[in-house]
Amino acid sequence: MDKLFDRLQMLEDRYEELGELLSDPDVIADTKRFMELSKEMADLRETVEKYNKYKQVIQQIKDDEEMLSAGLDDDEMTTMVKEELASSKTEKEQLEEEIKILLLPKDPNDDKNIIMEIRGAAGGDEASLFAGDLFTMYSKYAEHQGWNIEVIDKTMTEVGGFKEIALLINGRSVYSKLKYESGAHRVQRIPVTESQGRVHTSTATVVVMPEEEDVEIEIDPKDIRVDVYRASGAGGQHINKTSSAVRMTHLPTGIVVAMQDQRSQQQNREKAMKILRARVYDYYAAQEQSAYDENRKSAVGTGDRSERIRTYNYPQNRVTDHRIGLSLNKLDRIMNGELEDVIDALVLYDQTKALEELQNG
Repeated sequence: MDKLFDRLQMLEDRYEELGELLSDPDVIADTKRFMELSKEMADLRETVEKYNKYKQVIQQIKDDEEMLSAGLDDDEMTTMVKEELASSKTEKEQLEEEIKILLLPKDPNDDKNIIMEIRGAAGGDEASLFAGDLFTMYSKYAEHQGWNIEVIDKTMTEVGGFKEIALLINGRSVYSKLKYESGAHRVQRIPVTESQGRVHTSTATVVVMPEEEDVEIEIDPKDIRVDVYRASGAGGQHINKTSSAVRMTHLPTGIVVAMQDQRSQQQNREKAMKILRARVYDYYAAQEQSAYDENRKSAVGTGDRSERIRTYNYPQNRVTDHRIGLSLNKLDRIMNGELEDVIDALVLYDQTKALEELQNG
């Protein structure tokens, strides 16, 4: 813990400095700077409060030990001080663990909203139905968390599943909880179309990307080719009479986004650009991650699209996360959006690995 004291003191000093800066009329007049400093102060608040509590507990332990070593005339008082000392030592250990986790390097995307893409992969119609089941699972989980979901693009199959579906999920700490979902999800069950009662294996892939609004990535307009065309499919006469559908191609990467769900070309342009920015960011981030993973394997898998991360076994009502060896016999509840046990286990595993690195480094 001694190694971390200097860092904690620096954070406390910075917190106090921020309090002074936010009272400065010049800073108050500069809205952008005021918002940036306010966010920095809010991010530090929990750590500083825990550190101050930790210092109080350390002082309490010191005071109690001094009282006991000096000797107390009253046996009842001695017992009370000993109990207080034991309680303070337990609290000290708990605070140390909490502070260590707060000091772990934070993923800069953790507070961001996400764009999630779910695609039916191997398994034909059954894979598209499973993609629909995953969409329902994530939708219910988002509802439990108080998040908002907006479907921004979808291609349905004849059996009522999804060839692909893209969602925008808004809320508090969305990326920090759903970033572990990228990868291949495998299902084992008897398809509704199976007459012999045999269990089939199918897969769907999930991609989770931080929504890039304030963007850390610059896209040169000259690098984007935009094509407009008449939308097809359901939607009445309006959808086919005007060139409202938009296809955007990012020339350097070859990434293509097509959007026709919205009624106007402008709305489709905005939605297509939102997805394009996220995909281009994800493309370059994945390249950087690949180079990084050559030196160090990511704690909870690589997030590689092809990496099989989880199996949903319907006959045995079991969900297994292969990255951490977690098996839970409550598939029915998980598919109903009760993902907390899985996600909490992944977060804890990642934190444990990061703590080991912090202590060994």
